[in-house]
Amino acid sequence: MKILLLENIHENAEEFFKNEGYAVETHSSSLEEEELIKNLQDVQVVGIRSKTDITENVLENAPDLLAVGAFCIGTNQIDLEACSKAGVAVFNAPYSNTRSVVELTVSNIIALLRKVFDRSKLMHNGRWEKSAKDSFEVRGKKLGIIGYGNIGSQLSVLAEALGMKVYFYDIDDKLPLGNAQKCSSMQNLLEISDIVSVHVDGRESNHNLIDEDEFEQMKDGAIFINASRGFVVNIKALAKHLKSGKLKGAAIDVYPEEPKVKHTDYRTVLQNLPNTILTPHIGGSTEEAQRNIADFVPTKLNDFIKMGSTVSSVNFPNLQLPQINDEHRIVHVHENIPGIMGKLNNIFASNNINIERQFLKTRRSLGYVITDIKKEYNAEILDEVKNIKGTIRVRLLY
Repeated sequence: MKILLLENIHENAEEFFKNEGYAVETHSSSLEEEELIKNLQDVQVVGIRSKTDITENVLENAPDLLAVGAFCIGTNQIDLEACSKAGVAVFNAPYSNTRSVVELTVSNIIALLRKVFDRSKLMHNGRWEKSAKDSFEVRGKKLGIIGYGNIGSQLSVLAEALGMKVYFYDIDDKLPLGNAQKCSSMQNLLEISDIVSVHVDGRESNHNLIDEDEFEQMKDGAIFINASRGFVVNIKALAKHLKSGKLKGAAIDVYPEEPKVKHTDYRTVLQNLPNTILTPHIGGSTEEAQRNIADFVPTKLNDFIKMGSTVSSVNFPNLQLPQINDEHRIVHVHENIPGIMGKLNNIFASNNINIERQFLKTRRSLGYVITDIKKEYNAEILDEVKNIKGTIRVRLLY
């Protein structure tokens, strides 16, 4: 089994895979499509971060690929529908860098309320500007959190511990933690919050979620933070309201367009604006987060490759499976259409093969069947199984 790890994934991942007997190739950066296809020949698993695009074309030209590991939270860079059609399972790390993003957000809130960034620049330029004007504590301030998932809810807890009053808005019904209060609408949250922090996912409907109208609805003198997705915010509108003084500060960690390589020049309309902190998508970039991700994702990929387990898969039906003992395990990925299970079991029955264990689960257009059989079997049945109409992929595990 061959594994390709891109984008400088933490060394723990490479060490894990090598200890499990895989052949591992690593690259420190992402690869463009043509080069990626070339490097995926004879590769069963690819590990990426946010800069590598797994497109339908890549999948069509990587016939041996079984799984994609996203060593990050988001999967926008992966065509999940195309992966499902190709029988390629996708795994990510939805919780591993939550604390890191939350801590950066909290530090930005404090820095913006105290204008630390601007005062630091003045000191570096030789100017001593000691003043309490427009400098505030976080205690008692109203924090509005848009998106109350893993990151938003943990931010809620830490902010409340600092003495902030927490409000949140989410399109799904979420249970408030601590004394956080749910807002009936995003507009309601924007109107009452001193600080607005966005923590939504990458779904299409979140494009330009915060635009001209939303900035207008915010309190005069509010502070705005985005550490979720770059396309969530109209940054031209944000720049306009920072320049006008409507907003008193902003911290931005993600951008609509980001470079695919580490060391490069970058330009944005937000540069050189007052009390504006710009960071290069480092919300989850801590040693602890990268180590957590490198410990979590490889175990899920390994369980899938060796046992067929799909727990935490983004696109496959989730199945927790027992260890394989003295059996063969047949993995059957298929279109979710009626009659597949019956046809599969008819093949076993007609070949006098007894089923030891069998598991079936479906997810949208995809069906996933695991069948454990005794080791004594007619190898020709695999050809029969592959010929079932609607079959996407068949694997035999030992």
